[in-house]
Amino acid sequence: MKKTVLTLTLAASVLALGACSEDSADKSEVIATSKVGDITQNDLYEEMKSSIGDQAFQLLMIEKVLADKYEVTKDEVNTQLEADKKQLGENFEAMIAQQGYTEDSYKKYLELNLLQEKALIEDVKVTEDEIKAKYENTKDEINVRHVVVKDEETAKKVKAEIDSGKDFAEVAKEYSIEEPAQTTGGELGWITKASQMDEDFLKGAFALEKNVISEPIKSSFGYHIIEVTDKRTIEESYEDKKAQIEKELKLEKADQTTLLPKVAKMMKDAKIDIKDKDLKTALDEFLAAADTEAPAEDAEAKTDATEDEK
Repeated sequence: MKKTVLTLTLAASVLALGACSEDSADKSEVIATSKVGDITQNDLYEEMKSSIGDQAFQLLMIEKVLADKYEVTKDEVNTQLEADKKQLGENFEAMIAQQGYTEDSYKKYLELNLLQEKALIEDVKVTEDEIKAKYENTKDEINVRHVVVKDEETAKKVKAEIDSGKDFAEVAKEYSIEEPAQTTGGELGWITKASQMDEDFLKGAFALEKNVISEPIKSSFGYHIIEVTDKRTIEESYEDKKAQIEKELKLEKADQTTLLPKVAKMMKDAKIDIKDKDLKTALDEFLAAADTEAPAEDAEAKTDATEDEK
């Protein structure tokens, strides 16, 4: 469920505004009646616009300019959805609900995120050797849960309680300093040696036998008590996994700070004319980013022009 830089604050309510504005051309349409008065589609639109209008408008325009250049298919969205479900297991619904999503609005988020990824990695290169090396590091997977605390003494106390028979999830909810543990009970799902996690954590987790509670393992986040609940080796061939791994490597290499100027320039080139006076300045700060960092091709063009003038 990795998010690219421009969608970190994306909320289901933001997506809902777009849906609300597109559902009907008649903004006076009554969407609810009551003894105390009716609510029209325009009432809902104006209320949402006043609270999240600028952010929603930005995201809707990001989607439009990206979708004009890049394509994300339903199959790609569903593939990513299934991958997230596989990673989070039975915690998937709780996790997306915690972030304000239904499955449908989460798929909308995935579509926008995938569009941004395509823009981000468009010019990133990886080698065949890099892809093969990562394939070898991702063949073996472990299903992991953990409790992370600030100090070793507390970690030993946590281990003692689990060893005595106390439910792992309950202990995680009670002690873990990791906020999602309150929902997941410390479940991390399936991980590989190539997962973007603390190296000391990965080393300790992969050294464990199945269903063995670890001693305290120190990482940059604190002290962990880890249990590997299952292990497996994936059976997909290198050719089957190559495209996915290539994309993952490109995302790892990509400089996310280049995405905002790139998308901002695409917006500027789209010559957006905002008709709603309340949203006239919604894109001002965003579009200013188009001038902060010229894309490589523009810089090269300017250099060539200067050389020609000489």
